[in-house]
Amino acid sequence: MTRLGPAPESGTHSEVATLARRYCALIDGVSDDRCQWLRDVADLLPRLHAAITSVDADYGYVDYLDPVDLDARFELFTLLRGLLGERDGYWLEFDCAAEGRGAMTGSLADDLTDIYCELKQGLRLFELDPSCALAAWASGYEQHWGRHLIDAQRHLATLGEHATGES
Repeated sequence: MTRLGPAPESGTHSEVATLARRYCALIDGVSDDRCQWLRDVADLLPRLHAAITSVDADYGYVDYLDPVDLDARFELFTLLRGLLGERDGYWLEFDCAAEGRGAMTGSLADDLTDIYCELKQGLRLFELDPSCALAAWASGYEQHWGRHLIDAQRHLATLGEHATGES
């Protein structure tokens, strides 16, 4: 992989990497206390969002060294979808509410899984080349996982309004 752009500041490296590790640990350590777990995820996502958007993203497009393990991704998605149950689905802009809940195309499990896969890939890369990892995170955010992060934040905020101690 070719390094693109100038080397970012080490403070940015460590902040994004620390938040990426925390996010991955939250997803890896998914808890039976779903309400607290969702609150923890909801609290972390805005910090991650602020950190990645503060990166000088003049890096161009970056390819990861390794392809995503689709079987592992599907297992994680399935686990999260089962955990979230009725809380998983949400309406997207072009969904037709008249068609019922089955027409919802937004999935919090999918959002959390895609964010996790991108961050986990970057953490592996971070061990080899922190600058390249930061470039990959910034590029991936712009190309893909940023939309998932925004959708997840919005849905978690909506769930927060309706959650009253459910588990």
